[in-house]
Amino acid sequence: MAATSALATTRIRFRRDAARLTEGQAKDVRGAYAGMIGLRESDERSYARFASLHGLPLPIECQHDSPLFLPWHRAFLFFFERAMRDRVLDATLPWWNWATPPGQIGSIPAAFADEQAAGAANPLFSAKVSERALANGEEVGLPAPGPSTFRRAGIGGRRLPRAQEVADLVEISDYPTFQRRLEELHGQVHVWTGGHMGQVPWAGFDPVFWAHHAMVDRLWRLWQIRHNAPGPPPELWGQALPPFPMTVARTLDVTLLGYDYASSTSSTPVS
Repeated sequence: MAATSALATTRIRFRRDAARLTEGQAKDVRGAYAGMIGLRESDERSYARFASLHGLPLPIECQHDSPLFLPWHRAFLFFFERAMRDRVLDATLPWWNWATPPGQIGSIPAAFADEQAAGAANPLFSAKVSERALANGEEVGLPAPGPSTFRRAGIGGRRLPRAQEVADLVEISDYPTFQRRLEELHGQVHVWTGGHMGQVPWAGFDPVFWAHHAMVDRLWRLWQIRHNAPGPPPELWGQALPPFPMTVARTLDVTLLGYDYASSTSSTPVS
C-alpha cells in the first residue's frame, strides 16, 4: 500500500449513516464499490485485494484479540476509502448503525440489503470471492461458504447489540476495557449477519463488512471525544501496522486522516 501523500490532506470528508444516504451519496458508494470490484486482484486498489488482507489467501493480516485491533482496522478502512475515491472522487465510506433500540430486532441498511438499485444489480448486496482465496481456503481446510457472499441475518435467535449497550460502552473510561468490549460487540454483529460475515477468513468479501467496521471505528472516535483521550497507551504509538505504511500514532486523530463522522459530536452518541 503506497503511502504517497495519504496523510497530507486538508479537506475533511464526512462518513454518513448508511440508512440516511441521499440517492446521490448512495450512487457514489455503489459506483466506488463496483469500480473496485472490477479491478484485477493484482491491483492494490481492487476490492479483492483489500478483502484478502482481512482473510484468505494467507497470510491473514488483520488484528483481533490484540491491542492493535482498533488502530489496525482504522488504517485498513482509511486505505480502502482512498481506493473508493480513486474510483469515484466524492465517495465516502458509510457506517451501519447496528445499535438497536429496545423492542426492535434490527436490520441491515437497505443500501446494502437490496438486491437491486437504480434498476441494476446492487454491488453492495453481494460480491464474488476471489478465485485465489477460494483455492487457498480449500488447501488449508477453510472452505468458503460459497463463491459469492450471502448473509443469514439473525438465525438461531441471535441479536444485534442494544443501543443502551453501545451507549454504556462509550462511557467506559478505561481504554483496554473499552476496546475489549467493543471487539465483543463487533463479533456479535459478525455472527448475527452470518454467511461470509460470520467467518473471519471470508468476512471482508461481504460489502457490508466495511460499513460494519466503519461503525466500530466511529465508536472509537466517539469514545475519544467523550474522554478527550487518544486511547492506545503511548508505548504503542510507534508500533507499525503492516501491511499499511502507518504507525499507531498516525491513526489517533481522524481529522489528520482527512475524515470525520457526521453528527459525531452529538450528545446522543448512538443515534
